[in-house]
Amino acid sequence: MKNPFDLTGQRALITGGGSGLGLATARCIAVSGAQVIIVGRREAALRRAVDEIGRDAAWRAFDVTNLQAIPAFVASVEAEFGPVDTLVNNAGIHLKKDVSEVSDAEFQAVMQTHVNASFAFGRECGQRMVARGRGHILFIASMASYIGIPLLSAYSAAKTAQLGLVHSLTADLAPKGVRVNAIAPGWIHSEMMHKAVDADPKRKEKILSRTPLGDFGDPEDIGWAAVYLSSPAARFVTGVCLPVDGGAAIGF
Repeated sequence: MKNPFDLTGQRALITGGGSGLGLATARCIAVSGAQVIIVGRREAALRRAVDEIGRDAAWRAFDVTNLQAIPAFVASVEAEFGPVDTLVNNAGIHLKKDVSEVSDAEFQAVMQTHVNASFAFGRECGQRMVARGRGHILFIASMASYIGIPLLSAYSAAKTAQLGLVHSLTADLAPKGVRVNAIAPGWIHSEMMHKAVDADPKRKEKILSRTPLGDFGDPEDIGWAAVYLSSPAARFVTGVCLPVDGGAAIGF
């Protein structure tokens, strides 16, 4: 029996792929046989990431919030590397503020990156996938898509909106052979996460107490979930958001 998780011959475009969960996802997808093209704004980080990934990896510097340039950018990627089989909408920014302190400009900046940019990439890649009769669009959502977390009003709004895109794009694209899914990471080991919780023991205790598995996740936990959802093993899976959270979404 052929390995249903093998991605050999596929090509993945990953936004925000130079660090964090995006880089871990790129590593896992590359190990599974696919070519990866990672996208971000920081050239130095992208170069280091490609060196780390090795295999058949490439990078392109691009600001995903430049919406008008996305159609030409996607066209140039496919012209250079070939058809994109999986798009991973991972690029994002974080904003931790009390709602009374969030400006309209800050709110719009978060929405621009998480919602507007991921929609535009999904539209451009999606129409090319439809023409080929196959493809997969993957959003990296969040626990903030499901539960109320203090000080994250803009981020929560954006991540919840991504689930709406998963549902509506599935309705539009599934009949044409294109699957759309999301992953909702829980609290995952990262520099940013530890900066937030290591100096706040009560917050750390609260997170772990409502996580039934009693631990933080590893970045590769997200990457392997992305491999599954992008693979032939998930050929009948679309329109879902898979929590990879140690049970935090339903923990008490």
